[in-house]
Amino acid sequence: MNPVQWIWQNGKLKAWQDATVHIGAHALHYGSSVFEGVRVYATARGSRFFRLRDHTDRLCLSAKVYDLQLPYSADAIDRACAEVVAANGLASAYVRPIAYRAGFTFSLAPSRDVPVEFAIVAIEWGAMHGAQAIEQGVDVCVSSWNRAAPNTYPAGVKAGGNYLSSQLIAQEAVRGGYAEGIALAPDGNLSEGAGENLFIVRGSKLYTPPVGCGILAGITRDSVLTLAREAGIDVVEQVLPREFLYFADEVFMTGTAAEITPVRSVDRKPVGNGKPGAVTRALQKASYGLFDGSTMDKHGWLTPVQSASAAREAA
Repeated sequence: MNPVQWIWQNGKLKAWQDATVHIGAHALHYGSSVFEGVRVYATARGSRFFRLRDHTDRLCLSAKVYDLQLPYSADAIDRACAEVVAANGLASAYVRPIAYRAGFTFSLAPSRDVPVEFAIVAIEWGAMHGAQAIEQGVDVCVSSWNRAAPNTYPAGVKAGGNYLSSQLIAQEAVRGGYAEGIALAPDGNLSEGAGENLFIVRGSKLYTPPVGCGILAGITRDSVLTLAREAGIDVVEQVLPREFLYFADEVFMTGTAAEITPVRSVDRKPVGNGKPGAVTRALQKASYGLFDGSTMDKHGWLTPVQSASAAREAA
């Protein structure tokens, strides 16, 4: 059964089964794709994208690094995201825009003649680790797989090939009975989860590894840093040793898919009292409050799906 009826591909809506890519596509063989994950929330004022333009801007920067010539402007991408959400009648959604080298070549230095295509998938998707994870927390482990060194591939780019690392981390964790794995940076210090950024509360401070530790600088991560500072929480971005996980009063992970997921144990060792802590709960409340109206959207992070879709019709 198809998750939705319509996919946006190369400028038009196509039925799920008709949105295809050739077996010879460069992206299939070499991972030459860049993508984003964007949430749509059903709010009291209608369906709203969360930080849509920030995601689109990062997609454009990712494409620039890999010399992928995007066939659409940022405005057109935003409108197309709204179009596919509306076409599928989704009040809330997880939206995946992706640009990929669709032409055939075995060259590792493909010319600009190799075509780049663009597609957007929008589906219903709840909490990444399940609704209970948001309330009760998850059990995680430190993975045996490290993140790559900064001069191997750019961790700050959201590229398809980067997620081979994430698959190894996640698969190892699940086989061990954990919800997720945490990777170390090449120097042995903390990096991030398979698909989430990492936060640690110790004493009165909120710690997170800096971008130099092989992490993707997540947009949800940035949102949490902003909300924490506005709440008067002392935020520290610094290199963190592994034992910080075991010293922590609270640990949580963030991402578009994961949202704000508490961690209740690391390597079978309980975090604090084994339950989500006060700082985690406060940041969850502030973040999710954007969608129920209890937190003011003073940064303009919410974009109505309806208005973005209407902008396409007017264009």
